[in-house]
Amino acid sequence: MVRGGPKRVDVGVPDGLERLWTPHRMAYITRDTAPPDGYDSPTGCPFCRAPGLSDEDGLIVARGERVYAVLNRFPYNPGHLMINPYRHVADYPDLDEAETLELARMTQIAMTVIRRVSNPDGFNLGMNQGGVAGAGIAAHLHQHIVPRWSGDTNFMPVIGRTKTLPQLLEDTRRLLAEAWPAPSRRRRPMRTATAAEPTSTTRRSPATAAKATPTKTAATKATATRAAAAKAAATKAASSARSSATPRRPATTTRRRTG
Repeated sequence: MVRGGPKRVDVGVPDGLERLWTPHRMAYITRDTAPPDGYDSPTGCPFCRAPGLSDEDGLIVARGERVYAVLNRFPYNPGHLMINPYRHVADYPDLDEAETLELARMTQIAMTVIRRVSNPDGFNLGMNQGGVAGAGIAAHLHQHIVPRWSGDTNFMPVIGRTKTLPQLLEDTRRLLAEAWPAPSRRRRPMRTATAAEPTSTTRRSPATAAKATPTKTAATKATATRAAAAKAAATKAASSARSSATPRRPATTTRRRTG
């Protein structure tokens, strides 16, 4: 069948489907937007570059000490977050203990925040370790947090290969960032006072110390008085006991001789 002149020929059988042409996606597919060093180097890695941008430009939702939460620029669903370490590391076992704990804790917080903002029915959590496992940027590990709703897998992504996103990324980032809990203040560990140090950390003024001195002296005098009285009573009791235990000598009468 020839349409539009002899130079245009339509080949194939019509299937009744419409086509949504998205040529702008070719830049992502062919990686024409990749930096000269590639995604594998820290200078080209978007997960290493994002923390250097503002939260708005980098789509960062929250920043921790060792990890941060960022929106996926190609989300599966609205609110699709990723938790990334700042350090450029590829393998999950290469995280140190502090990074592992903070990544797990931020994942919990992210789920709580997304539930509060979007009320999803469930979540998909996971990491794609290695290109063969589906990691788009395998050199810098990232954990996906994908909120799910009943019916979100419909004909559009399955047949149409198109995701419908009802919210702009900038709006999603703002809503999640506003609902993210503020970091709690760190309490310094209290020192345990040694025997040579006072147990109270409050310094007393000279006037307070002067007032406290007479009280201490009076208490000391009262204690000494009670001790002296107890000692005198004990001495008297012992003397009485000795007196009662000694036998009395009979009295003698001296007669005068008369001559």
